[in-house]
Amino acid sequence: MKKPIFFTIIFFLIAGYNSKIVAQELTAKEIVKKANDKMRGITSYTEMDMKVIRPKWERSLSFKMWSKNPDYSLLYVTYPAKEKGQVFLKREKEMWNWIPSIQRMIKIPPSMMMQSWMGSDVTNDDLVKESSIVADYDHSIIGEETIEGYLCYKILLIPHEDSPVVWGKIITWVAKNEFITLKNEYYDEDDFLINSENLSNIKNVGDRTIPTYFEIVPAEKEGQKTTMEFKKIKFNIDIDDSFFSIQNMKKIR
Repeated sequence: MKKPIFFTIIFFLIAGYNSKIVAQELTAKEIVKKANDKMRGITSYTEMDMKVIRPKWERSLSFKMWSKNPDYSLLYVTYPAKEKGQVFLKREKEMWNWIPSIQRMIKIPPSMMMQSWMGSDVTNDDLVKESSIVADYDHSIIGEETIEGYLCYKILLIPHEDSPVVWGKIITWVAKNEFITLKNEYYDEDDFLINSENLSNIKNVGDRTIPTYFEIVPAEKEGQKTTMEFKKIKFNIDIDDSFFSIQNMKKIR
């Protein structure tokens, strides 16, 4: 028995509508970019507290940070007194460190970008985001999971062969509706988990809602972690490229 032409037409209309929806779905790269842009903005000013936690001791740091994506970042340490006044500048592909106590300017070579920053579990690269999770990786959606009540895309990032990164892969979880990153896992080239990063304490900070608390936990170092918390953040501030200069490193307060 032939199906009525009416139902045949409806079937193709629905099929075409569903195809249109699929075509409009974001790619994995677009999802990662939206989450990255939301977290960083075009420009931003941040005041942060950091705590370095070890099995037998703890250490606290505070700093201010100005950024203009993707090429410029300037960080000024405000606490503790011993490190107060140190400045870190990222300008395009170069990174500099001004140490006022010895009146010395140090250029940080690419080979040191993955070294620990101020004894924490954060690297120099993490601090100024020299590598780009958007430009330096291929992205693919590998599933969905719920984290902290948010349904998330689970996305695999594999670095390009010529990218200036050390991670063998990254897995990131991005909330589907809010486009906020809630978790990252960093693996070495042998596929061993090195660090887990958990993001929480989601707040409205003016024109957007983002996580304001970060916890970085090394996989094989029991009792060790680093936490960071936004105390103040402003996005899309007016800031000129000339602000991010070696000369300004000695003047900033």
